Amino acid sequence: MEPKLTHLCYCLLLFLPLLSQSTIAKPSSSPNPSNNSINFIVSSCRVTRYQTLCVKCLATFANKIRRNENRLTQTALAVTLVRVQSTTVYVAKLTKARRIKRREYLAVKDCVENLGDGLEMLAQSMRELRQVGGSGRDRDEFLWRLSNVETWVSAALTDETTCLDGFDGKVMDGVVKSAIRRRVVHVARVTSNALALVNRFAARHKS
Repeated sequence: MEPKLTHLCYCLLLFLPLLSQSTIAKPSSSPNPSNNSINFIVSSCRVTRYQTLCVKCLATFANKIRRNENRLTQTALAVTLVRVQSTTVYVAKLTKARRIKRREYLAVKDCVENLGDGLEMLAQSMRELRQVGGSGRDRDEFLWRLSNVETWVSAALTDETTCLDGFDGKVMDGVVKSAIRRRVVHVARVTSNALALVNRFAARHKS
């Protein structure tokens, strides 16, 4: 196994506890979320660039989010982490694709590295946001942790968009580029939405 892929597998093992221990990692078992919870999600998603996608990602968790902004933000990050994780594993498998050209292979490897870095940023963000909930008495620490989350989620989004840079130009057109672009564009939009919700959460507490 390639060293970078070994590192990726190790990182994913570290991230799994974050999801399994989270009270928001799984959808609510209740089939009928309240209108207030759904309306809260719809209203919150108005600050995002991809509003329909935002609501679709979060509505399943409405009964857990309720009208809690911290839970909403944590859920957005958890959903993002899961989807980026899935995409990273998928892209990594493409290095083993038959008849992959060397230029494509190198671009895929770079993409895996970028997505892996983004995963680390998102995992750090989830850990930090949990600490925010326990540091409300110290306003300076509270705002410092929120600033960290904003910075790291923004960095993750940059990593995702950078993933596609290696596939620029018509010479790279093909099945591999198409498959990666479709998935990475999706997770970049999910991450963009999460960042907007993080920024909204932070702005409300900074004012």
